[in-house]
Formats: sequence, C-alpha cells, structure tokens
Amino acid sequence: MALDETTEDLARSAAQGDHRALGELLKRIEPAVLRHCGRILPFRQDAEEACQDTLLAVARNIGRFEGRARFSTWLHIVTANCARTTYRSLKRRAAEQSSDELPLQKPDVARVSVIAGSRLDLLDAMEALEAEKPELAQALVLRDICQLDYNEVAEQLRIPLGTAKSRIHQARKYVQSALGDAYGF
Repeated sequence: MALDETTEDLARSAAQGDHRALGELLKRIEPAVLRHCGRILPFRQDAEEACQDTLLAVARNIGRFEGRARFSTWLHIVTANCARTTYRSLKRRAAEQSSDELPLQKPDVARVSVIAGSRLDLLDAMEALEAEKPELAQALVLRDICQLDYNEVAEQLRIPLGTAKSRIHQARKYVQSALGDAYGF
C-alpha cells in the first residue's frame, strides 16, 4: 500500500491534531484500504466492513502515529489487524448461528475457495498462530500480508534483522503444518 508524499504529510498533520487533514486523509486512503482488506477477506461485504473498521481505527488512533516509520507502514498494520478482527467476528457469528445445525467442519482441501488471494483455511491457521505465538504472527503479517521487506519488519518490531527473519521462517513453518502437505506452501 504505497502512498504518495501528500498522503504521508496529511497523516503527520492529522497526528498533530489537524481535523481537516484527518478528513482528507481518510478520503485518500479509503480505496487502498478497501483493496488491501479485499486481499485478506474473501467476500466484498466483509472487506467493506473491515475497511470501515480500519478507517474508524485510523481516525481514533492517528494521535499514536509517531512518524518514525512511514504512515503507509502503520496503515498496513492497522488494516491487517482490522481485517483479521473482522474475520474472527464473522467466524464467531457463523458459529453461533449454526450451533443448532450441523457442526462446523474444517474446509475440504479440494473445495476451499481462493477469492481475492485469500483462503479461509489460511485465516484459520493465522488465527491459531496468533493465539499460540503472537510474536511470530506479527512478523508474518508484516512480511506476507503487508508485504514489507525484512528490514522494514525488523524496524517496525524493533528487533534485529536476523530475529525478524527467524520469526517469519518459524511462522511460515507453523502455518504450513497447520494447512497440511496438500497445500505445498
């Protein structure tokens, strides 16, 4: 999610309390946020919900943006976290609605839908990783979902480059084992 310098400047102004800049910033980032959410969530309505949650989170938390890294990096993290939270919420609602029906089953490898580059089983694996090893999940989200390079991941997490690479490698192994051999990750 590369943003131009005008957007980066708007983010810095908004972080310092400029409400006009915040309004303009939200308008400028909405299409990119929606596209990014669409890569994580398979259905447009879900991506739109996550996009709105992201824009709300940006508006509420822009004061926390310190400007040490680029705004686009900060926005990647907020967007990925909101999309994953939306997914967990949708999954919880589906489980509540179907509790009277058939029990939920793990998706069949041959029938898992790949829509907008996302798979529901991959999101489930990421959720399990986050529950067990959040430091690994954070590194993996930054590298593979936000598409930051290894140096940016290390900088964002404030860890050495080698540690970042190790965490990403361990996270990929975990996710691959959760998905099974049929996926050839």
